[in-house]
Amino acid sequence: MYDVIVVGGGHAGVEAAIASARLNQKTALFTLNINRIATMPCNPSIGGPAKGIVVREIEALGGVMGKIADKTALQFRILNSSKGPGVQCLRVQSDKIEYSKAMRDAVLSEPGIEVVGKMVEGIVVEEGKVKGILCQGGEVVEAKSVILTSGTYMSSKILQSDKVTESGPEGDPTTNKLSESLRALGLRTFRLKTGTPARVYTDSIDFGQTTIQPGDDRPYYFSNETKKEDVIQEQYACYLTYTNAETHKIIEDNLEKSSMYSGVVEGVGARYCPSIEDKIVRFADKERHQIFLEPEAASLDTTYVQGLSSSLPDDVQDAMIRTVPGLQNCRVQQYGYAIEYDAIDPIQLKPTLEIMTVENFYTAGQINGTSGYEEAAGQGLMAGINAALKNEGKEPLILKRDEAYIGVMLDDLVTKGTLEPYRLLTSRAEYRLLLRHDNVYRRLSHFGHDIGLVKEDHYKIIANDLKTIDEFIEKSKTLKIPHEPKYKEFFAKKESPFDSHDLSLYDAVKRPGISLEEMLDLMNIALRSDLVFQIEVEIKYEGYIRKAKKDAEKLRSMEHVKLTETLDYDAILNLSIEGRQKLQEIKPLTLGQASRISGVNPADIAVLAMHLKQEAKK
Repeated sequence: MYDVIVVGGGHAGVEAAIASARLNQKTALFTLNINRIATMPCNPSIGGPAKGIVVREIEALGGVMGKIADKTALQFRILNSSKGPGVQCLRVQSDKIEYSKAMRDAVLSEPGIEVVGKMVEGIVVEEGKVKGILCQGGEVVEAKSVILTSGTYMSSKILQSDKVTESGPEGDPTTNKLSESLRALGLRTFRLKTGTPARVYTDSIDFGQTTIQPGDDRPYYFSNETKKEDVIQEQYACYLTYTNAETHKIIEDNLEKSSMYSGVVEGVGARYCPSIEDKIVRFADKERHQIFLEPEAASLDTTYVQGLSSSLPDDVQDAMIRTVPGLQNCRVQQYGYAIEYDAIDPIQLKPTLEIMTVENFYTAGQINGTSGYEEAAGQGLMAGINAALKNEGKEPLILKRDEAYIGVMLDDLVTKGTLEPYRLLTSRAEYRLLLRHDNVYRRLSHFGHDIGLVKEDHYKIIANDLKTIDEFIEKSKTLKIPHEPKYKEFFAKKESPFDSHDLSLYDAVKRPGISLEEMLDLMNIALRSDLVFQIEVEIKYEGYIRKAKKDAEKLRSMEHVKLTETLDYDAILNLSIEGRQKLQEIKPLTLGQASRISGVNPADIAVLAMHLKQEAKK
């Protein structure tokens, strides 16, 4: 008898298992191959727009992805550095071999986790409550809670041209029985599709025809516990090249041979990560598309051809790839393919990721209709936390939309659902200036500490850093800049007035073109670079941040109005027909969540609020 069983050893599964074990739950992780834990069957990278902030959030809550991504990175790069802080984020090029090994070691070295190498074929439920899992051969293993993180392995099929192979990613086994078990429980499933490009041998690429994309000179890390000596000292480069008219002509001439256009594909593909065939059809006006050449691992002589995902036959892929500058003479190690799999409609979930109709049964990761390692890991962490909290009879952790991108993602999934692989974007967050990559510890570390995932000694370091930031901001308001030649010269170069002003450091940094780092250098004040960044953002954007917080607080008032799961919406007069149906199906936990349901209009919210007020009077 386990406290928590986690099914699946991908990015969601390892976060769920480690979180539950660290919260004193006797945990079993069921995975067929311990050496395939947290593999990267698609792009060998962690982070990127919105996703990089999710990794930082996982770190601040006490998860493991950030630390391991730092220590196994081949390159560090801050994206959107020329734009505002609300969209800046970290992306690392990962060594996919070392990343998987490090995750495997993290699982095996975690007390409280037992790794079991058995195929799971069903979920055992009695009287609406999970009892355990059914393994291949008929063995039932019991648990208080079960977390299903099957990724893209449920009823999965590899598709290339008109060839269909029942298989998981990279030839791993798949199972049809698990999907059937979920449908037998009354859960709705649907088909999704994703894909991957070719890998080519690195020594066959002419990088002289491409544009180098180096890492940052001063790397920024996912974890504040990562030290410079922990990471790679000489970063690997990525390279940029493009498709051209010849590439597009080959694809257009062979579209009917693609799985996407031959009628083989049943599932819906990812809108924000389309195949090259889909790009050519959807964006016919574009003369070229970006292709990034990314190293897969220090121990491998292979390069990932990012942007050239395809399910065309091998011979067509050969011809297509060799039209790209730098790849004319390349040797292909593995051709691209599409993969189709079963997912569940996430509207059937509570915000805790517990299935509405089956108590103590949770799902996390791509089974919930998402795409990406980072989205999966964030869900896995939250499912592991909430399963452990429920087993202990404690209140769940539900992050709000103004607290975390993880909160945005989960609210989107359980409130709006998805018909295609869901990908986190900065544009999905109403309060992205509040959800920056630099302020994750301020936003979330107290949750991780209160739960027990962020240890006391680490939390004290975080608290001390936050105190340093706050104290320096206050100090900067009274710290006057001396009227000395070096300062006059500096402000003259910046074309910023100075002589007639009694200027504080705080007001100086608020000015366009004046950086805090430059001012500290002039004033001979030493401060850690990551703290300097946070302080500068808080000063420069103080007005915008204050307004965003005020707007968020207005909407939060509706989040405080709780709705019970037993509320009978059919008995509430004057609700619209669609609104009543959607409310009855989703069973929102708060009036705020109800307001974000597609089909529930403002008039429905007003009627619902009036009903709650009348019930309160009674």
